[in-house]
This record gives sequence, C-alpha cells and structure tokens, in this order.
Amino acid sequence: MRVTIIGQGYVGLTVAIEAAKAGHQVVGFDVNGELVMQLKTGKSHIEGVSDIQLRAFLGKGLYEVSSSASALKGAEVVLIAVPTPLDKDRNPDTSYLQAACTSIAENVNSPALIINESTSFPGTLRNLIAVSISSQSALEVSHLYAASPERVDPGNEKWGQRNTPRLIAGLTPEATLRAKEFYASFCDTLVEVSSPEVAEAAKLFENTFRQVNIALVNEFAQIAHALGISAREVIDAAATKPYGFMPFAPGSGVGGHCIPVDPTYLAAVAESAGVPATFIRRANEVNLAMPAYVVGRVKADLGSLAGKRVLVVGVSYKTNVADTRETPAELIIDGLVNEGADVSWHDPLVGQWRGESSVELMPGVADVAVVLTLHDVIDGNDVLTSAGYVFDCTGKIAGVPGL
Repeated sequence: MRVTIIGQGYVGLTVAIEAAKAGHQVVGFDVNGELVMQLKTGKSHIEGVSDIQLRAFLGKGLYEVSSSASALKGAEVVLIAVPTPLDKDRNPDTSYLQAACTSIAENVNSPALIINESTSFPGTLRNLIAVSISSQSALEVSHLYAASPERVDPGNEKWGQRNTPRLIAGLTPEATLRAKEFYASFCDTLVEVSSPEVAEAAKLFENTFRQVNIALVNEFAQIAHALGISAREVIDAAATKPYGFMPFAPGSGVGGHCIPVDPTYLAAVAESAGVPATFIRRANEVNLAMPAYVVGRVKADLGSLAGKRVLVVGVSYKTNVADTRETPAELIIDGLVNEGADVSWHDPLVGQWRGESSVELMPGVADVAVVLTLHDVIDGNDVLTSAGYVFDCTGKIAGVPGL
C-alpha cells in the first residue's frame, strides 16, 4: 500500500518506519527542506528511530522522503502528523493542520483514506479536515476520513508504536474498517470507539489528567516546603496505600509536545461550548509558574544572584531525550538572567540550543548549579563538584536543597 505521511517529526517518522517494516511503500513529506535532506542521508533526528533503521529502509526503497507536496499524488493512505502548537498568546494554533489540508486537496488526485494523528479538539476531523479538503479540492475526489490520535512518548523504551493501544474511529464504517486494516499491519492492539470526537477527546483527556496531577504535586511541593517537610517523603508515604492513589513527582514545570499544550485545546473547546474550564486553566497556571518558583527558591537561599555564575544542568524537558519543545529551562534561564546571573548550561544530549552550546561539566565551573533534568549520562557526583551550591529539581541528588 502506498502511504504518504505529512510531517516527519517524532510522530510521523516513527509511524513511517513501522509502516515500512510492515511492507508498505512509505513517503514522508515535510516542508522543512533541511530536515528532508538530513533524512535522505540516513541521519535520524529522534531517539525512536536509529540511523541504521532509517538507512535500511531507504536502501530497500520502502521509505523515501520529500519536501514537495507532489509526493501526495497516488497515495492510498494519507496520514497527517503535523504539530498542533499554541500561538504566542497560548491559544490553539491549527495552521499546520490547515496547510496539510491544502496540500491534500491540491495533490491527492484519487480516492484515499485520510487519517489524522495530530492532536486537536473534538470535531477536528469532521469539521476542519474533511470540510477544508472538500471545499478546497477542484479534483472532485471523494475520500474516507478517520482519526487515530498519536500516543508517542519520546524516549520510552517499553511502549512504542507497535504495543501502545491505538484508538481508531472513522467518519463512516468503511473508513473505520480501512483504518483498522492499515494499523493492524503494525499495531498489536486496536481500540475502536464510536466516533472521531471520542478518540480526539480521549487524547486530550489523557494529557489533561497528567497536567492536573503534575500541577497538584507541584503546588503541594510548595506547601510542603513552607511547612518544613519533604514533599517527596510525603508522596512516598502516601504511595504505600494500595488503592486510590497514584504518585506523581514535582518538577520545574512541564514540557514537550503534549502536556503543556493539549489541556489548552480541551479548555478552548469546553469554553466554546459554554463550559468554564477553570480546573484545567488553573493547572496550566500552576505549572507555568514553577520556573519562577524555582528561581525564587534559589534566590531566597543565596540572597542575591547578581554576578553569580549559574550552571543549569539539563535543558531538555525530559530525562534521556534531546527534545527541548516547551522546556521549562527556557523560562528558568531567562529568570536567572533577569536576576543578574551569568548563566550557562550543560546538556550532552542537546548540544546546541538557542544559539548556544552545552558547556563541560567540570569542578568549580559555576557558583550555583540548578538541576532541571538529570540524564543517565550525567553523573550526580560531577554535579555536586561543579558548584558550591546545588539546587535539584529532580530529587535524584541527595543532601541538597530542591523540590
């Protein structure tokens, strides 16, 4: 089956490789010309796909990549895996979805199954994608439409495309059946739901659940500190209850492509339906305020940060991945700079970020070290010798102040 996947990021590339493994003829389409050239040379940009895997499927002709929308011509399945970020005012931005719809309308010249994996609000497939493609197409082609929201967890070695249960629903029974047949070729567990809106809402609710619980534990960490007790010890104690409790850990905020973003899509659609999303909005506020809280804690311990050399350890949003999307490190570094600190950062997985390079972790390299993400390749003892004062947001370094 000829499959074209729009977007070759964390979602699109991993699906492309799994579909190629299943024997499909896969074309990855991405408007980022630089990324396309990198992929053509067999260089992967994500942890879930190795260079060896990529080169193997390129060599077999089961995977190719293009920056031309003409790659959509002749596709039997078109899978949308584009970003659905927030705009500068932190409102949902569906412009990438709209652009994908335009590319499909102008280039898919025979009936195809259009599947949306991009995370968005309930009604996106029915009211945005299907309507947009139909209204823009001059080809008079009738497509099938289905939703199967992505559940990619970067860096997760246990759960991937094959063994993570996949939600599926089409606008018609035929679309649902066709989508199930496609995903069954490389996914072990398919969960059919009654409508695309249910699938879309489930994805938003999954990550809103995490956002709300992370906000709760972050707020509790602040309460525990004010009371002079260890939040992490309290959480460990509460977790001994064998029912009715799920432990979450405090941190410097939330990052990545899901948790800081998806709840806002759910809140936006709720409010458009006349339902105040006060709980969700408050969770967002708590997590967005954590970087300022971290800077405030460090400043309170030291009295002043003016002129101090501060080393931020770990700028990716998550342990053992190089992903810096929505990372709290950005706000924390900006906050430290505003306090007059001379800030550098160390992250061997990221290397280059915001026009700067990772510095070497050496004894005495800074006056202050603020640990945001502690990758397995970073030795905690090296962090302890890097500065006279260490503040740890991860809870992994014993004997130092932190969350």
